[in-house]
Amino acid sequence: MARLFGTDGVRGLANRDVTAELALDLSVAAAHVLGDRGAFAGHRPVAVVGRDTRASGEFLAAAVTAGLASAGVDVLDAGVLPTPGVAALTADLGADLGVVLSASHNPMPDNGIKFFARGGHKLADDVEDAVERRMREHWDRPTGSAVGRVRPFPEATARYAERLLATLPHRLDGLSVVVDAAHGAAARVAPEVLRRAGAQVHAIGAEPDGLNINDGYGSTHLDRLRAAVLERGAHAGVAFDGDADRCLAVDAAGEVVDGDQVLAVLALGMREAGTLRGGAVVATVMSNLGFRLAMQREGIEVVETAVGDRYVLEAMQAGGYALGGEQSGHVVLLDHATTGDGLLTALHLLARQAATGAPLAELAGVMQRLPQVLVNVPGVDRARVGTNEPVRRAVDAADRELGSTGRVLLRPSGTEPLVRVMVEAASAEQARAVADRLAGVVRAELAL
Repeated sequence: MARLFGTDGVRGLANRDVTAELALDLSVAAAHVLGDRGAFAGHRPVAVVGRDTRASGEFLAAAVTAGLASAGVDVLDAGVLPTPGVAALTADLGADLGVVLSASHNPMPDNGIKFFARGGHKLADDVEDAVERRMREHWDRPTGSAVGRVRPFPEATARYAERLLATLPHRLDGLSVVVDAAHGAAARVAPEVLRRAGAQVHAIGAEPDGLNINDGYGSTHLDRLRAAVLERGAHAGVAFDGDADRCLAVDAAGEVVDGDQVLAVLALGMREAGTLRGGAVVATVMSNLGFRLAMQREGIEVVETAVGDRYVLEAMQAGGYALGGEQSGHVVLLDHATTGDGLLTALHLLARQAATGAPLAELAGVMQRLPQVLVNVPGVDRARVGTNEPVRRAVDAADRELGSTGRVLLRPSGTEPLVRVMVEAASAEQARAVADRLAGVVRAELAL
């Protein structure tokens, strides 16, 4: 039987893959696995439930709420709230679990179900497995006063906003910022928080109607943000995805500032402030070589993890580090959050710009992105990518050719017969040539 949980909760086409029945069954199982701690401590378990702006989130949230309450869990219905907001309030309120209905940057027809444990942390693999097993087990239904109660939580957004503003290291007075909320969960709270922080804000992608989330707006569609920044002469622009757990930026010239550059800017600022614990930043194997070279030059260690913000967080917790993230814009500021938080990232990036008085382009210029080419090779035996001798020889030859100004990474997919070939080089032409050559070897040697 295929594992239900993916790398970031359960996700798929709403009402086909992610159904009301599945949402109810999952929430009942999660109530028993995650709610036990509350029950054993002598109080009724409590859950915080939030969602993004997808139309399907309405019926899925209702199903989750029904499942939790029927299992004896009190539910605080936060309504539309960014994923990191649910995590934060789960921690702040001492709730036993948090649940988010969102498919993040995916198109509107998709949706997903994501759980947070007590303290606002994502579930470990073994806990997700326990939830899946519990779905197949009999459970005793509470009756009478033992059933859970459902209460609206209208102050959720305001509490999250106050929490964010309390972390602000420097006000944003004098900055003109364009905000692209992807017609998603941050559509209301992001412009409000940035204005209260002192910025002059122009919002786009901030009119959700249930159907337009991520549709041409947000962190995966930056053209409108770039155009708006240039049109208004803004100092910067920031973009979130549908559930606002990631942030990308553009500078005053409309040039993209990706997650690696955001990490670099924050790392230098935190080192200056004495808050970069361990003198290190956690990044994934996909982070650009230019980022690694810049951090090496600055004397900041880069701790490498597998791709996925959950692995970044695990490494941060294990090593006691304060900063980590991904090229995609998932950034974790562990002194302030338990998961990637796009709005928190935007606040601290813009605060660094305001504090230094330097243009964002100058700050991001601490690193130079090397051209990066990614080629997906489908229909291959991904399990043999590390042991096939011709593939290994081809990789060694490519490494010698690229030298210190490039690198090669072959990464097998975790879910399908596919290998990703990533090459960075001094020029885009060289990166493309090496990537295509390696992809050809992988295709020939590992074909199924």
